[in-house]
Amino acid sequence: MQAKPIHSIAVFCGSKNGVNPLFMEHAIQLGKILAGNNVSLIYGGGNVGIMGTIADAVMDNGGKAIGVIPQVLVEWERQHNALSELLVVDDMHTRKKKMYELCDAAIILPGGFGTLDELFEMVTWNQLSIHDKQIFILNSGGFYFHLLAHIQRMTEEKFLYEEAQKRLTVINEPSEIISFL
Repeated sequence: MQAKPIHSIAVFCGSKNGVNPLFMEHAIQLGKILAGNNVSLIYGGGNVGIMGTIADAVMDNGGKAIGVIPQVLVEWERQHNALSELLVVDDMHTRKKKMYELCDAAIILPGGFGTLDELFEMVTWNQLSIHDKQIFILNSGGFYFHLLAHIQRMTEEKFLYEEAQKRLTVINEPSEIISFL
């Protein structure tokens, strides 16, 4: 897959902090990098957890952050009120679709079921040629080692149509994204 310029990146991540402080540190570093490279953040619109942290880091460093949040989660995830733009949509499916439309690439940070749902939908749509956006996994502190091992197992068991590395780029530090921007 040939790299295209990245002007906006969807960040899929947890609405909780997790227990490892490295997750929040990486979110802050990534937010600074995006702002410093004039790359717009497209994310889930919340002001809590890793989501809120990366949005704050982008905004605190003069960047542009666009949140996309479904109406049902406006109060539950506590919508971020200091963004460049906040789009309130009808449901989770509309949220994901809108985020995909707005981004040039996506990066996955630590998170829970929702984050994995977003990762796998992006990869599946990419594989089906619904889009051809670059997908990165930020493997903060080895958070995704087990998932990556399982993806390798799916490859070995011939459940994938191609090598996962064709669709996923794994990075271990936020600074590694710079060479792709």
